[in-house]
Amino acid sequence: MNIRSITLAGALLAVAAQGRAQTIPIPIPAEFIPGEVKDTTKKPAAPPATDPRNTIKPFSEVVTKEYITRSGLFTVHQNRDTFYFEIPQTLLGRDVQTINRLVKGPGGANIYSGEEIGHQTVRFVKNDADSTIRLMYISVMGMADKDQQIYKSVEASYYNAVAAIFPIKAYGKDGKSFVIDAGAYIKNATGLFNDVNDQYNSKVVDKNTFKDILVESVKAYPINMEFRISKNGNAKGNSDFGIPANAPASVVTNTSFILLPEQPMVQRGLDKRVGYLSDYAFYFADNQQKTEKRNFVHRWRLEPKPEDWAKYKRGELVEPAKPIVIYIDPATPKQWRKYLIEGVNDWQKAFEQAGFKNAIVGKEWPESDSIDMDDARFSFIRYLPSDIPNAYGPNIHDPRSGEILQTHIGWYHNIMKLLRNWYFIQSAVNDPQARKPRFDDKLMGELVRFVSSHEVGHTLGLAHNFGSSSRTPVDSLRSKKYLARHGHTASIMDYARFNYVAQPEDNIPQELLFPKIGEYDRWAIEWGYRFNGAKTFGEDKKQMDALTTQRLAQNPRLYFGDGEKFSFDPRNQREDLGDNPAKAGNYGIENLKRLLKNLPEWTKEEGGQFESLEELYAELKGQFTRYLSHNVAYIGSKTWTPRSERAQGEVLAPVSKALQLEILSFFDKQVFTPPTWLLDPAVTTMINPPAYPDFVEDIQVKTLNSLLDVAILTRLLSLRNQFGDRALQPEEYLASLHNMIWKELATGNITSHYRRNLQKSYVGALGTIIMGTSADFTENDAFSLVRADLLDLQKEIEAAIPKATDRFSKIHLEDLHQRIRNTFEAGGKKK
Repeated sequence: MNIRSITLAGALLAVAAQGRAQTIPIPIPAEFIPGEVKDTTKKPAAPPATDPRNTIKPFSEVVTKEYITRSGLFTVHQNRDTFYFEIPQTLLGRDVQTINRLVKGPGGANIYSGEEIGHQTVRFVKNDADSTIRLMYISVMGMADKDQQIYKSVEASYYNAVAAIFPIKAYGKDGKSFVIDAGAYIKNATGLFNDVNDQYNSKVVDKNTFKDILVESVKAYPINMEFRISKNGNAKGNSDFGIPANAPASVVTNTSFILLPEQPMVQRGLDKRVGYLSDYAFYFADNQQKTEKRNFVHRWRLEPKPEDWAKYKRGELVEPAKPIVIYIDPATPKQWRKYLIEGVNDWQKAFEQAGFKNAIVGKEWPESDSIDMDDARFSFIRYLPSDIPNAYGPNIHDPRSGEILQTHIGWYHNIMKLLRNWYFIQSAVNDPQARKPRFDDKLMGELVRFVSSHEVGHTLGLAHNFGSSSRTPVDSLRSKKYLARHGHTASIMDYARFNYVAQPEDNIPQELLFPKIGEYDRWAIEWGYRFNGAKTFGEDKKQMDALTTQRLAQNPRLYFGDGEKFSFDPRNQREDLGDNPAKAGNYGIENLKRLLKNLPEWTKEEGGQFESLEELYAELKGQFTRYLSHNVAYIGSKTWTPRSERAQGEVLAPVSKALQLEILSFFDKQVFTPPTWLLDPAVTTMINPPAYPDFVEDIQVKTLNSLLDVAILTRLLSLRNQFGDRALQPEEYLASLHNMIWKELATGNITSHYRRNLQKSYVGALGTIIMGTSADFTENDAFSLVRADLLDLQKEIEAAIPKATDRFSKIHLEDLHQRIRNTFEAGGKKK
């Protein structure tokens, strides 16, 4: 979050000490007001020669006929490279949001035309003491109501920075505006107009070297102004793009000034049970016994038209006074525009649950020279020529209230590669249309639509809901009836991707393999956008808390799992499906086995040289690894379910003992039993040179090391201490792993080199703990359990050595026996 500070007057907007707009007119010397007779009988003493007021001239002497005038939010008078801003009295003290976006620039920073490179909230303030206009940087951090005594302290303690001071050059013709010379500030390399964020500055061009700064165009609109500026500087240097350091680098940017509402929208307080992007500020009041930190969400201002308010209250659908409109960049290839628009319009049903019809609409951008894509009043899906396989949904919002003003969704061209890989790996065994390296436009279009909906969700204010898919029973993922009603996840804001659990015999159609806007999404939009007429933060928060508690009690599928702030909860993982990772993983692996058998045939390309085979085989291995990581996360973990104090149920709970033991069985079946099917020679001999360790050896060792990590053992210990018998006991966990890895000791013959390497890793992992010196590990029960297990293992190996009938088994066991002895001897000396 961009931390800011502002004092709160009335309903959030303060009259700052440094000069907010007043209702009392500002006196103007009579000689500067056309048509007014000069009063010679009350002539004041002349100000000192150094006083800036000596430089104020009549308007006609400053803004001559040679100037071109553009009037909008404020007026700009231009004569070549001279720029006068005429600031109306009504704009003084009003908050204005500025946005810097890239128009053109060199490659190398992964920032493209239309993307934001900086923003700031500013205010024009008149200082009567010296007849200047000050440009203030406004920060929103501390708030207080004006009728509170503490307001004075808040106002004094959160003083806003002065970005620039402009002497008044003339008064406007009507005496209600002030002319300042902004030309030098526009060309200031470190000023507002030329500010770029750290990513762009550090990777492409050094903003401190900006020179030859030119204003290419100025466009004026009723509530905003647009300045397009070119500048030359020195490149940072980027060897990936062949850009040498200190080479010339040119940049064109657009700076928007957009007027913020005089009356900020009522904040809606963040609730941990519903996922929204948010800001915060500290609120101070006289009757507090502690400071209140107000977290408030990002959302568009959707309100019924005044004449429809009664209908809205009766539950009738009404159109909002100002709908959300998102345009498609005309640079977008025509075959994808339809699907991007559908991804936007799919949210209309969600807004109907909030009481609004036609609340959001996607449109193609009109082919007209009179419309400017830099106009900050409009929102877009920008199509970006990038090799990054991604997309994102940002927003520009009012920092005082969270009101979303505008968005430029970033759509990288290469996201289609990511979509092809995801869908091929997870769905090709169920969807014949996916069994080729290049999808037809219809299938790719539907994939584009799905991601479009997800990114639009972000720009509506919604955060990721990684926990949503954990509310779907795994067996229901194979049911057409269930999927038709609920989908495979309740939220498109999850990273649930596609239904990889469904088996070919389930005959799940293509449309039920895709994620769609679900129950949680509709509820989250209702929560954020249901207009309740609240006039204050407190009133709104009370209403929304009651609604949230009620809805969650009615439908547990509305669960929000924040996998970014509360990643310790294993339900809130990316790319997972269902309420049981072991069962979902087993189904997913069965599909991977089917896929691997067909991979050479399904990746064939005319004139190809196994490029798609190599790429998708790597994706297949990655998917297998992902199933393992989903399961590891559940071991020694607990869940966190935010609740109202009035609701029943605990907030923290251990992952069930039964599920963790089932997960260990999953690892025994899918990993500790060597998954050599992954090394199908029909694939590997086409693309892979021999490697040591091979993928199976590598994944076995990494998985076992993860399960024997001391952090898991200490977590199991802490859960036992907190939850008692409800938690999986660390001794039970270690005994289960021991039995899985050492089952061959009964015969003494370990005939597979995969199993021998696994056993060496087991001894090595426990030996590392024994050799440790940190008191966090050596002075608790986990250390004692590991030591006891290793001593028992030493005896078991000693008894198994005489039973070995093949040379490799015998020398393997003798080696391990000696390693354990060396570990204890070295550990004893170290301690």
